[in-house]
Formats: sequence, structure tokens, C-alpha cells
Amino acid sequence: MIITLKKNATKHDVDKLLHKFEKMNLQVTMIQGDNYNVFGLVGDTSIVDEKSVLANPIVYNVQRVAQPYKLANRMFHPEDTIVDVNGIKIGGKKIAMIAGPCSVEGEDQICRIAKEVKVAGADMLRGGAYKPRTSPYAFQGMGTAGIMAMVKARKETGLPIVSELMSAEHLDEFVENVDIIQIGARNMQNFDLLKAVGRTKKPILLKRGMSATIQEWIMAAEYIMSEGNPNVIFCERGIRTFETYTRNTLDLSVVPIIKERTHLPIIIDPSHAAGDYKLIESLSLAAIAAGADGLIIEVHDDPENAWSDGAQSLKPKRYANLVEKGRAIAKVIGRGL
Repeated sequence: MIITLKKNATKHDVDKLLHKFEKMNLQVTMIQGDNYNVFGLVGDTSIVDEKSVLANPIVYNVQRVAQPYKLANRMFHPEDTIVDVNGIKIGGKKIAMIAGPCSVEGEDQICRIAKEVKVAGADMLRGGAYKPRTSPYAFQGMGTAGIMAMVKARKETGLPIVSELMSAEHLDEFVENVDIIQIGARNMQNFDLLKAVGRTKKPILLKRGMSATIQEWIMAAEYIMSEGNPNVIFCERGIRTFETYTRNTLDLSVVPIIKERTHLPIIIDPSHAAGDYKLIESLSLAAIAAGADGLIIEVHDDPENAWSDGAQSLKPKRYANLVEKGRAIAKVIGRGL
């Protein structure tokens, strides 16, 4: 519910109304403008009598919000949210570039690739230490050793690190060592895990489930935000359709939709969408043109022998070429890369 106040409302009257809503166990967000003040109410607003609120002399208008998500809703938060990751902004004018291997394969490997992607133009390093795999017999990741290898790579390059959290069991390890905690597609609706990361202040990269609707995806972000963590970044990584030529079908329409409906930033993962390194450049450039706030791309210096997802990994030189072309596209739309 959104309540717009009249311009001449006094602080005393505003505080009195605010206290009334808080006594109803409603969460109140105030948006202050030059010519108006607005209350956004989150919670069980069915107990609020609209006519009674409108009868208050300082109230100009009352509007119920149809969407079930409130904290992520742009109506409550008209300004874009910019998530700060150790000084790197996601959601601002500059498009954030995240790159690295699908799996951490050792300290030397991740440090070497980190240096290569940094030279190529990456702002952050991605790498999987705990791997969700379709087959229980596939490589499951190095675990803690992989996280610590990424920590060393960060120390050597200064690149913040992004890695996927599979279970709340490892949350303390991630809070201590990882700069962006990724929630993967398979865990997008693992509500206990969403609540757990919501109780941290770490930036959360929330990937879209392979069969999730946009509203379900936004509601997953709402779970995180409802626990007190506003630092959510959406990540589109392709959805499952009838098409089998690509690994998934990249849905770039979500970029303007997410920006219209929410105030949160959105980045694109063309690697998991395509499943084929030859398609990644085109999808990346299209994502930049569509208004994405960043790209997360798999880069490996020996993809033929990668322990996972080599077929969708770019070599560092090819990644550097993509970054150069991306800069040209970004400039056209008034952004940097």
C-alpha cells in the first residue's frame, strides 16, 4: 500500500500516522520528495481501512499495490539501487564485468586466470568452489580449498570474488571470504537459504531458476530483502524451453522488465545461456545494448581440459576482444565498461 501525504503535513502529524501503522506491525518505508512525502506499507495491509486513512487531513491519496512484492518494487523505491562491492558499483553508469572459470581447479590456475581477466578488463573474479552438478558422479568442486584459492587470487589482483553458496552450512565461510554470494538457479526457491543470506549484508547474486517466471524470481529477491538485506543483484542465465540448440534460452526481455518493475540491478550470464563459446560474444553485446548492468562470463585458459563447462568458456584473448567491442556498445548508450 502506498500513502501520499499532502505538502503541508507537519512532522508531528506524520510521526503520529507513522506510529499508528507501526502498531499494526506494518513495515513503513518513507520516500521523501521535493513536493511530497510517501509512505510505503509492507505486511498484512488487509487490516488497513483505506477510508479511515483517507479521512486523515494530511493524507492526499491511498493506493494498494497489486504486485505481491513490496521491498523490490520500484513504486516504493523510485531510484535505482546501486550495489557497492568493495568500491565497484553494480547498477551505475559503468557496466560491471565478472569473469573467471566455472570451477576452481587449484591455486595456480585461479590466480593465473585472475591476472589474465583483469588485464582483459574484468572488474571481479568468478569461480565455483562448491559445484551443483546434474550428475552425482561429476566433479563437485574443491570446497574450502577452492574458496581459499580465490582469496589468494583476490590478494594478488585486487579483484573481488564471486562464488556460489550451495548450503547455509557454509554461510559463515562465505560471509568471511567471499565478496558476492551467488545463489544458483537450482536454489532460487530454496527459501531457507534465501532467508539465511538475507540476514547478512553481503551482496547477493540471485540467478533466475531455469523454469521460473519473472514474478517468482522477484519474489525470491523479496525473501532476501524481507530479512534485512537490500543488496540483491538479479542474474538472468537462460531458461528452459523446447529449444535444444543452446543449453538454455537467453531471455533478454527481462532486462527492461526488471528495470521497470524493480529498482534492483540485473546482470546477464551468457555462458550458461548459450552453452557454446561461439555464441557468447553476440549475446554479451546484445545484453549491453539491452541495458544490463553487468556480465558474468566463464573464462578459462585451457577450456579443452577444463574440469567443468569448458565448451562454454572463452579463452582470455577472446574475452579481451569481447570487452573491447562491449566498450563501443556501452558508449553508444551512454555508459562505460
